[in-house]
Amino acid sequence: MTKDAIRAYWERFLSGLPEDSPYRVKHYETDGFGDSPEMADELGGLVRSGIKTATCSALWEWEVEGETLPEPGNVWIILDGAGKPMCIAETTEVTIRRYREVDADFAHAEGEGDRSLEYWRRAHRNFFTRLLPKIGKEFSEDMLLVCERFRVIHR
Repeated sequence: MTKDAIRAYWERFLSGLPEDSPYRVKHYETDGFGDSPEMADELGGLVRSGIKTATCSALWEWEVEGETLPEPGNVWIILDGAGKPMCIAETTEVTIRRYREVDADFAHAEGEGDRSLEYWRRAHRNFFTRLLPKIGKEFSEDMLLVCERFRVIHR
């Protein structure tokens, strides 16, 4: 998908808002979920349907990429596996916690599988075990995660 098409999606969102809406002056990011087009489609679909209201990533990823950590109020266009916009979300909370400190409430908000903490731990261990070696790191239950909650503001 081209940047022009993504910009057009953003403009369609803005067109339904009042002239004094704070979103008119906000910057947005674009991103998909996971490490494959299939995962982006699946997890993006959970967001779009309202099931997934949280996500997490390894703090190491942010450090390696030199990215600024998300903050409440950040807006992002969630992309599917083909890079097409699925919806727009706004970050409502960001916490840093160790993998082993993630609780059942956060696992449920992530919306994946049966939404249990056990499923979350298994799925995320597999994901981080697959992802982290690409940046020279290894999975650890003590590793720090950027845990983000969000709400969909446009479908």
